[in-house]
Amino acid sequence: MRAKYIPMILSIIITTSASAQFTKVEYKDDAQVLSGLSAIPKKANTNKPGVLILPAWKGIDAHSEEVATELSAMGYYAFVADIYGVNKRPKDAKEAGEKAGFYKKNITEYQKRISLALAELVKQGANVDNIIVIGYCFGGTGAIEAARTNMKVKGVISFHGGLGKDASRQINPISPKVLVLHGADDSYVPEAEIKAFQDEMRSSKADWQMNYYANAVHAFTEKSAGNDNSKGAAYNELADKRSWEAMKVFFKEVFK
Repeated sequence: MRAKYIPMILSIIITTSASAQFTKVEYKDDAQVLSGLSAIPKKANTNKPGVLILPAWKGIDAHSEEVATELSAMGYYAFVADIYGVNKRPKDAKEAGEKAGFYKKNITEYQKRISLALAELVKQGANVDNIIVIGYCFGGTGAIEAARTNMKVKGVISFHGGLGKDASRQINPISPKVLVLHGADDSYVPEAEIKAFQDEMRSSKADWQMNYYANAVHAFTEKSAGNDNSKGAAYNELADKRSWEAMKVFFKEVFK
């Protein structure tokens, strides 16, 4: 049985980035104010498909804004989720690790923040029956959680995301289609975690796919990560382009 979370909209403010116009949407999780970004297409695709974007560990950033801009131009309603909340976004990598770690350990809190953002995407005009969740790194973990809890979405995509979960958690049937886009040399995700995830997908009878990208490490879609693979996280232009094309193929299949 899905948990239901009823958010409260506080305000809607129009903001403009260098390349797109966003609607800044403030909503609440109890007393915590959250502030996401909505990008509404000038001309929506048939059946008003929506894409929820779960950012990496530092929260809403230039990369997630860029993704929302491109998806909106493609005719999708896009919403960038605020997982941490107003005035709670991490100031540096150390703080980002601590905050992301909290939500990974307190997974129901993460799931709740994702559900709240999904509700806002629908309020912005997306068809509640035609939604996909995509996530990057920490956000990729969140996308997998959306599938594990059978949120009302048609599919999920994890870009270089963590795949692990507490082994004590029950494995349930998974309804959303699952696509994992993974760097073949990603040392942040151990082989044991990958195997456990794949076994989970089989046990849950999920419709799942996993693409590996050669010479790619963690954060391969993040241009700000530099290009030194020895650091464990680095941008890979070819993997970035290939994974984006894989995403579009997945969209075409799921958003029939």
